[in-house]
Amino acid sequence: MTSHVDPALRPVGYRRPGAERARPDAVDEARRDPRSRVLVLHGDRVPLASGGHVRWCAVDDAPPATQWAMLGAFADGSPALLAIVSDDHVADFVEPVDWQSVRRVTHGLDPDDAAAAVAAVSLSRWLTDASFCPACGERADVEDGGWSRRCASCGRQHFPRTDPAVIVAVTSATDPDRLLLGNNTLWEPNRFSCFAGFVEAGESAEDAVRRELREECGIRVHTMRYRGSQAWPFPRSFMLGFLADGIDDNDARADGEEIRTVRWFTRDELRAAFRGDSDIVLPGAASISHALIRGWCDGE
Repeated sequence: MTSHVDPALRPVGYRRPGAERARPDAVDEARRDPRSRVLVLHGDRVPLASGGHVRWCAVDDAPPATQWAMLGAFADGSPALLAIVSDDHVADFVEPVDWQSVRRVTHGLDPDDAAAAVAAVSLSRWLTDASFCPACGERADVEDGGWSRRCASCGRQHFPRTDPAVIVAVTSATDPDRLLLGNNTLWEPNRFSCFAGFVEAGESAEDAVRRELREECGIRVHTMRYRGSQAWPFPRSFMLGFLADGIDDNDARADGEEIRTVRWFTRDELRAAFRGDSDIVLPGAASISHALIRGWCDGE
């Protein structure tokens, strides 16, 4: 049996699968390729090696999996595989590993590992939860190396679901040094973040920004700037980040259902919170809300 991949020799240059996943036997071929490296996933947890890197392993070292998929490839052309393991086999590594939730550790991973981990969780959830055709109810067969299913009964092809959502930080109408954030009713009272919500059917992202802000914090906006996006597989969101300019600061109020409190923060207050010099808790570095707030603090 081969040994696990030494962290110093980790594969680099991860990319998502391309045309190679269309081959009917793509996963089986990759499992026979001695160059292949495997990301083992248990729920939303990945194994970490010393130094905080994702612990990629050789195919022979992976625990028995309930599902295999083509996760992509690396810069040297070696295949990247996903192996989904159940509770019964989570301990069947050659050596003990440190299992950690992708939600908690993404911010500390290098970009290759983070991209692979997010793709793995997104794909795993769909493969695990969507075994049957939503049109006719019959079992659908996995195709495209795990990235699609086709119903053997009605012939429909299905793909992993991604739900678009907007996430917004609001700037003051009167003071360029103030940013509006909200405290969700599910959080502790001192945790604040941007406002967010799903894009509804037939709605543009810009209209979703306007609607969500009116609903959650009462703010109307006159301009907005798209700042970036993030795949966030909890549960299956595609986050579209915006910075919006409010019309009237006095409109700010919490809806009392999703948002408990809204508060205007200065740059100095937010910088202190990022440094840990405040009792205010801001989003972790893995989230796009962190990037939106940090970017505004830095004057981007």
